[in-house]
Amino acid sequence: MKKLFSLLCMFFAIGLTYAQENLTQNTIQGLLKGNQDQVIQLAEAFSEDQYDWRPMEGVNSVADALLHVASANYFIGSKMGFAPPEDVDIMALGKITGKDNIITALKKSNAWVLDKVGEVESGDLGSEVDFGFMKMNKLGGLLIIMEHNGEHKGQLIAYARSNGVVPPWSE
Repeated sequence: MKKLFSLLCMFFAIGLTYAQENLTQNTIQGLLKGNQDQVIQLAEAFSEDQYDWRPMEGVNSVADALLHVASANYFIGSKMGFAPPEDVDIMALGKITGKDNIITALKKSNAWVLDKVGEVESGDLGSEVDFGFMKMNKLGGLLIIMEHNGEHKGQLIAYARSNGVVPPWSE
């Protein structure tokens, strides 16, 4: 009985240690997933015609904002050392048209970046990365991914409200 208890304690300690080692990545994944899900809900709530709406000339449309998020997921992830899927041309993402195609591209990008957040090793969180617009560590890059998705969720909420679209989670 004593050996069984010791063995159970050892497995619990190993599991707790693993969870603690990946605490940062797991936390960011959870928050990012929540933002991503709400952005997808907003994307689905807009009508096809509303995808061309923009608050004024020279500002991103609904479609532009969604594709910008998809592109940025790949861009930031690639700067952190993760190659985008072979069938993704980051430079061509902005040319995708049609609500269904845009949502499909965003979902694929979201799934890819969410997976990559989990692949960052805890020991590498302090490693410096040159993102082109600034240098920071990988933890900063993970936070940028999360913040960027949240920033554009806010933008899309404003776009939705301006078009009489109620964010689905607030009904």
